[in-house]
Amino acid sequence: MGALSELGAIGATQTMSSLEIAELASREHRNVMRDIRTMLAELYGEGGVLSFEHTHRNAQNGQSYPIFRLPKRECLILISGYSVTLRAKIVDRWAELEAQQQVDPLKALADPTALRGLLLTYSEKVIGLEQEVAALKPTAAALDRISVAAGSFSVTEAAKDLQIRPNELFRWLRAHGWIYRRPGAAADLGYETKVNAGYLEHKVTSVQRPDGSEKYVSQVRITAKGLTKLAKDLAA
Repeated sequence: MGALSELGAIGATQTMSSLEIAELASREHRNVMRDIRTMLAELYGEGGVLSFEHTHRNAQNGQSYPIFRLPKRECLILISGYSVTLRAKIVDRWAELEAQQQVDPLKALADPTALRGLLLTYSEKVIGLEQEVAALKPTAAALDRISVAAGSFSVTEAAKDLQIRPNELFRWLRAHGWIYRRPGAAADLGYETKVNAGYLEHKVTSVQRPDGSEKYVSQVRITAKGLTKLAKDLAA
């Protein structure tokens, strides 16, 4: 295929050039370029068009011409307006590209260029993970501060802090061995293991009856340590 030399990558992302798209779709390259500009402007605004622009050096006359290099997502969005036959050609070509991208580790070790590309890819991933860890540190520190705070919360109050519905938290606590209710009882109780771990406590509270009198009931409450544990477990 004449335009195979135009396959490339933006960073570690595989791309397809507008030249190859034009060849696969049997269209004039200038028309494909027009379609791409229109699509990118709608997706990202005029400023986003520039990030996909590249140049192609014509081997015959030595001159350079503008082209676009599209990652798979943008490429598939572009061809969504083409005929089924043309879409099939480009989808099949992407399948070939992705198959070619599978690297044999033994061959990569013997190929300095491939090895350098792999090292760059993994370095980018490590940097990304380090940035994610740094972003999570304030959250982890906040959870640590909560875990040693004084006081406790009703399940409804804890649900509000955890940003879930109270009935969902009640169901989760029962399903995961935090609370239970004896037959005929009106209130939940905490499992001894969770109480001993410091996640739950029982607190006697005063409730006013409709006739104005008071009654005392035992309420299971979630401690600050328990709230921290729930935040981590629910996130997982």
